[in-house]
Order: sequence, then structure tokens, then C-alpha cells
Amino acid sequence: MKKARRGEDLNLRLVSSLLVVVAEGHFGRAADRLFVTTPALSQQIRRLEEQVGVELVDRSSHPVVLTAAGEVFVADARPALEFAVRAMNGLDALERRRARRLRIGFINGAAGSLGRAVIDSLHAEVELVQLDWSQQVSAVASATVDAAFVRPPLPVLDGVVLERIGVEPRVVALPRGHRLAGRTSIEISEIDGMVQVSSDGAPLEWVKWWSVDPRPSGVPVRYGPSVRTMDEALEVVANGRAVVITAATIAEYYTRSDISFVRISDIEQCSIDLCTREGDSSPAVIELRKAVAALGAGR
Repeated sequence: MKKARRGEDLNLRLVSSLLVVVAEGHFGRAADRLFVTTPALSQQIRRLEEQVGVELVDRSSHPVVLTAAGEVFVADARPALEFAVRAMNGLDALERRRARRLRIGFINGAAGSLGRAVIDSLHAEVELVQLDWSQQVSAVASATVDAAFVRPPLPVLDGVVLERIGVEPRVVALPRGHRLAGRTSIEISEIDGMVQVSSDGAPLEWVKWWSVDPRPSGVPVRYGPSVRTMDEALEVVANGRAVVITAATIAEYYTRSDISFVRISDIEQCSIDLCTREGDSSPAVIELRKAVAALGAGR
């Protein structure tokens, strides 16, 4: 009888869980992100380690890090997982195309009133998917979604195209009791020295642009807690740990008694773009692009 090789029946879902643990550096945070309990996640990683025959993570380290064997394993397993996910996403995209369904990703408020105007004009069945800040373009490139409302500046990926929907002012989200919270507008220098939220997974260029780094005054930007979504960012703001600069339409979607949004009058406005795959000729995507073009022509 042929002896099974180590890892021959490798479970890619467990590999995916391992990558989340590594990204978070903490089992508890990774479990929250995967919507499982911490003990269940720990058991999943143990099961993966049993499959490959070595310990992959150093549980005694804070943050949790890969072992030497784990580094070797992840280096080769990550691209294999990405190819597998892309293959399944391609099948899902084909099924959506046949059914004339459209999966649209978004990060903050589905692009506000502009996004609503586009979606309301479509005949295709639409599913909205909230993305982490780091997934804005990659989710489209991998066919996880058919399109996404994104907030540049973003790194250019082969095979995706961006089309401008509109522009709007930027605002700063402040805790309600902050000394600037009652103002209708401020200048960027007035928040110099305040701790800004960061995002470890998002492109550095994107994080710095939204934080207005470097500042016109030359004052260094101080970064604090790392977040992945606006919901996480606003929790940090409400707790007084940092402030976040975002788009004005976010105030429409996140009406909170503990947070104030104040316009910043002297910085560049932000844009809202539609991201799709280059050459995607599915009827629903073509309709979406036409809706964006029509909206732009009417502005």
C-alpha cells in the first residue's frame, strides 16, 4: 500500500486560518476576524500542524510569530492558497455572469449618495460586500467581487481599471467632547500632533495620503492603533485614542452621538472610483460602467 506523504491531504481552509493568525499576531483577534472562538481557532492550527508534521507557530511569542518551519511552509503555501481561491472565485464569477448578478465591494458607506445613485439605476441583481481597507483592489483582481467602490490613491494592479465617479471634501472624525468638535470647518494644522489611526494591511501610500502625511507645517504625523474598517476606526475615535480623516459622506452613514465630523478646508478633496477587471464584458459590469459614465456626464 502506498504510504501517504506528509501534507498530501492539506486543508486549504486551515492554511487560510493560519495566515490570518500570522497577520494579526494574536489568536483572539484572528478568531474575531474569522468569526470563530479562540479555542476553535487554536484547534484548527493544531490540526494543520498535525497534517504537516511540524509546529508552525510559536505560541509563546507575543505577538504570535511563525516558527522557522512555519516560515518555510507559508512561503510556499501562500501562493498555492491564492491560486486555489482565484480558481474558485473564477467559477463563482462565471455563475454570477450567467445569472446576471453583480457583487460590488465597498469599504465605507458604499460610496455614499453617488454609489446609491449608481446602484439604483441598475437592472442587475446586486450584492454588496464590505471590504477591509487593504482589499479594495485585490478583491476585484481576484474575482472575489465583480467591482468595487474604492477610495484612491491605490497601488496599480495589472488587470484592473479605475473610473472616477466623483469627488468630495475630507473631514476629521473627533470624539464629541473634543475642543474642535463644534466647529463647521478647520485647517489641517489644527490637528497637527494628534494621533492618527493607521492600518497595517493597507498600502502605506494610502494611509499617508488620508493622514495628510507629510503635513504642510512639517509637523510629523503620529500614528496609533491599526484598524481595517471604518467601524473599527470610529470605535478608536470614540474612545479618544486617535482621530481619523475620511470622506464627508461617511457622516451620512455613521451618525453617532459620541463622534463629530468636521470639514478640513485646506486639503485636497478625495475621490470615489469604480474598480473593475479590465476586459470584463459581462452584461452586468457593462451596465455598471455605463451607469457610472452617465452619472459623471450629469455632474
